[in-house]
Amino acid sequence: MTLDSDNLIDSIMASLDRVKFIKTGDIPDISLYMDQVTAFIDERLKNTARHHGSDRLLTKTMINNYAKNDLIPPPDKKKYDKEHMLLLIFVYYFKNIMSISDIQEMLRPITERYFGKEGDTTIASIYEEVTGIANDQLESLKEDVREKYRVSSETFGDVQNEEEQEFLQMFSFICMLSFDVYIKKLMIEKIIDGYTEKKGKKKDK
Repeated sequence: MTLDSDNLIDSIMASLDRVKFIKTGDIPDISLYMDQVTAFIDERLKNTARHHGSDRLLTKTMINNYAKNDLIPPPDKKKYDKEHMLLLIFVYYFKNIMSISDIQEMLRPITERYFGKEGDTTIASIYEEVTGIANDQLESLKEDVREKYRVSSETFGDVQNEEEQEFLQMFSFICMLSFDVYIKKLMIEKIIDGYTEKKGKKKDK
């Protein structure tokens, strides 16, 4: 996600518009070998990469570790089907803000209840539901970012040096965004801890 520092907020908005979830219909219905999986993910999610062309979004080692740590079910004869792909996309987004154990806690019930199963609720329908909600929230997210940028642009007004002031305002903007991420990360952890505790009590009973 490359940003134009000279026109920061417009560049951020344009970058957010380019970030799209992979649609279930875009994922091949045939099972894929590891190289095909990494190539597909790299191509479809390249707009989220920090450094285009050099960042590998998912590597063979990562995927093998995810299967080894029960984040995804093991492949069938070294092939990954559509449900594997959807779970890998969830892991890709989760891994930047959640620990491996927390991802396990969230995805294990999904795989146990729905992987390879037919019915009204499937891994594909769950994916479509939650990504649809996220897409609907994009405009409100953009408004929140614009407001944080506006507030940060009004900080350090007493700094005379223009270059110094610009840096401090950028620092202020990053701090506001970081604090937002930090609070939401704490909320996620509290929700998962509450779910884990509730599940443990049910097992004790």
